[in-house]
Amino acid sequence: MNESSFITAMKTRNGEKYFRIINAATKVFAKKGFFHAKVSDIAREAQVADGTIYLYFENKDDILISLFEEQMKAVLENMIEQIATERDAVRKIEKFALTHLKLIELNKNMAEIIQVELRQSGKFMKEYKNEKFLQYLNLISEIIRDGQDQGIFRKEVIPDIAKRAFFGALDEMSRFWVLSSHKKYDIETAAKQISEYFLRGLIAAPDAPQKNRDSKAIEERRQQ
Repeated sequence: MNESSFITAMKTRNGEKYFRIINAATKVFAKKGFFHAKVSDIAREAQVADGTIYLYFENKDDILISLFEEQMKAVLENMIEQIATERDAVRKIEKFALTHLKLIELNKNMAEIIQVELRQSGKFMKEYKNEKFLQYLNLISEIIRDGQDQGIFRKEVIPDIAKRAFFGALDEMSRFWVLSSHKKYDIETAAKQISEYFLRGLIAAPDAPQKNRDSKAIEERRQQ
């Protein structure tokens, strides 16, 4: 899915003027930051009267949260579509990581808002509970459970803990990508590395002797 697909998805759901305001807010928040942006700035960018904004939104926080909700709808649908192309749980984890990090390239303004500006909203951080985001996280735990049922992933792994650890690594890499002016590696490399780190912890050992050898090798490295 490319950036125009995200825009089309939002436009058909909410009407042209609502979408214009959301799209304008994305540009203004990315350029000025949430704290410094004004509702009048968004209205000017959307080419609507200031009062029109309040027909759709209560305040600036409401615009930011609505923007996030619209993005999460598109992101969730896209991720479901992407991982559905894979049957193997290992490949699904790898596809999830790559698809998630690719979002930064698809829409850089939105990536900056989600990684930086969204966290400046007290209402979002303290009061807001986004069901779409929870569904997004649960895609990871579902993949892990499927892998456990297939005998690929270790049974002792707790999916609800693993999903947050995995997403946390992807989220931190996304934040780094947004804030860093100099990148030493590409998104494909980052996605592959993160997937590999977690898969090494998830995948069940083929037999006990091998597990013992791996544990011994790890211990030997620690002592070096």
